[in-house]
Amino acid sequence: MKASLITYPTEKKELYRLLKTQLQGLVDGVTDLTANLANVSALLNQALTDINWMGFYLMKEGRLILGPFQGKPACVEIEVGRGVCGAAAVQDQVMRVENVHEFPGHIACDSASLSEIVIPIHNAKEVIGVLDIDSPHLARFDEEDQRGLSELVRILEVLLTFDKRTSSV
Repeated sequence: MKASLITYPTEKKELYRLLKTQLQGLVDGVTDLTANLANVSALLNQALTDINWMGFYLMKEGRLILGPFQGKPACVEIEVGRGVCGAAAVQDQVMRVENVHEFPGHIACDSASLSEIVIPIHNAKEVIGVLDIDSPHLARFDEEDQRGLSELVRILEVLLTFDKRTSSV
């Protein structure tokens, strides 16, 4: 179990409402992409239960490259269209997978992962990366998680500064 100074609500609507406030406080006025994504990954890792990996993959030269994350070492590079992250990026839609072993082409970076949610991140309507969260439990993520995490990503899209000249984001 994760130790936390904050007691997070168990009710998901309340949880995501609190996380939106905390996320805005963390990234407001900070323009460094790596620092912001590192703090956001730490925040979500601390607040969400029953997850074993969470982080970001960012588009670079037509591939998803590992960004800030929390968890075990992960796949460094994912081809667009491969695995859950690649599918989310190419289809530009949230992928909520109840059982990753039933997902065609799933990339198993951590054999303990059983379910996954991936949310595309945009800059000027272009997919520039994804938020990826894995769980060791089947069907861990529901519609409320999808809604709450998508709202957090929309905040990131507005608040973060993406610099296309240096990192494709």
